[in-house]
Amino acid sequence: MRAIFVSLALGFFTISAQAATVERYTDPAMADANLPFSQAVRVGDMLYLSGQIGNVPGTLDLAPGGMEGQARQTMDNIKTVLEANGASFANVTKCLVMLADMSQWADFNKVYVTYFEPGEFPARSAFGANGLALGGALEVECEAYLGD
Repeated sequence: MRAIFVSLALGFFTISAQAATVERYTDPAMADANLPFSQAVRVGDMLYLSGQIGNVPGTLDLAPGGMEGQARQTMDNIKTVLEANGASFANVTKCLVMLADMSQWADFNKVYVTYFEPGEFPARSAFGANGLALGGALEVECEAYLGD
């Protein structure tokens, strides 16, 4: 599938169109789960990751260890998808964090910060959610820039 991007430079009224291929990715370890979404979609230089939870790869079982265990597994799952698409956490521009219990925000942050270089954090939003997939403690969705 191809998407067309149109940009308008204000003041100059310059219009440029760029065609971009839409590529979908699902980790082979999760393909047998036959879930109704792609783990990531690439459009041009942007990679959009679906929300990741703390499931053990290839299963729908949540990692043990409560918030810390699920947070680490969630971030490892994101890392797997990023690396499969030629990226790393250094490419992540935005994260959306959903927590089943906002009182565990600090526990999540202890794990989250270890995946980024100090001071090199992406933009981020977070909110409490009443009910996440598989009864998980958290879900993290992110976007990554794959350009130069």
